[in-house]
Amino acid sequence: MRLKGYKMKVCFVGLGSIGLRHLRNLISLGKEREIQFEIHAVRSSKAERVELVDKEFYSMQESDLDYDIAFITNPTSLHFETIQEMVKRSKHLFIEKPLFSNCNRSLSELSLRENGIYYVASPLRNSNTYRVLKEILAQERVFSARAICSSYLPDWRQNSDYRTSYSAKKELGGGVRIDLIHEWDYLTDLFGFPLEVMSFQGTFSNLEIDSEDLSVYIAKYSDKLIEVHLDYFGRKTKRELELFTADDTVQVDFVNQKIFYLNRGKTIDTNNASDPYINELNHFLNLLQGNGKNKNDMGHAYKVLKMVKGIL
Repeated sequence: MRLKGYKMKVCFVGLGSIGLRHLRNLISLGKEREIQFEIHAVRSSKAERVELVDKEFYSMQESDLDYDIAFITNPTSLHFETIQEMVKRSKHLFIEKPLFSNCNRSLSELSLRENGIYYVASPLRNSNTYRVLKEILAQERVFSARAICSSYLPDWRQNSDYRTSYSAKKELGGGVRIDLIHEWDYLTDLFGFPLEVMSFQGTFSNLEIDSEDLSVYIAKYSDKLIEVHLDYFGRKTKRELELFTADDTVQVDFVNQKIFYLNRGKTIDTNNASDPYINELNHFLNLLQGNGKNKNDMGHAYKVLKMVKGIL
């Protein structure tokens, strides 16, 4: 599919903070790549009109039937029904993570198009830190790994009450197991799927939420063990991976974009000013042109979801 000079018809289902980010990035990349867009949006309420949107609808059934791309950026609990409807209306889908909130339905029920490109967001895997990490792993044998993603939910979304967010509500697909699925997404990309997983989760902090605010995993591979800690209540934001090898302990700091070799005292600064969200949108547009391999298709995303739900 040739994109340069083409006017793409795009629909966003959901225009919250992440939907608006993808919309602005898409417009920005369109200017760089000489692609024009006609932007439609399906919104849940008659909120303030977004200047970049050409046409708004208040149900998917009112939207058009001939989109090039649909962005699925509404609450996770609505993703299955949204994809089921929009796959009839759009050639390709960009789906915000996580794929679904549960594993009660099968991908086969979605009637996906044979030639459709279905990408599930994985910005962490499109960061420069992750690129350098993969280069390191090509040269190191890892005996054990430990990942942590810890942050304070009330600080996530400025000028909004965390108690009303989907993250706080179990019925909307909130909870660290699903909300912080990035960790298992990148770990399975790096190491494959484990043979066995033990996990414990629950709501333990004083946050006013009914979703899980802590989940801890131990995963067994044939040649290593991996530990994962996910929480909503850490007051100091941390997103790190520790790799234990024969000669060193390698600490990967995704927040500060640095990699430390703790034994030899070496530090690699991986900050190259690139935006992972821009990078992954570029990757998606490249896929539409027939370039590259889908980094996170629905099959992989669904398998990760099943794993964090205890189905191996």
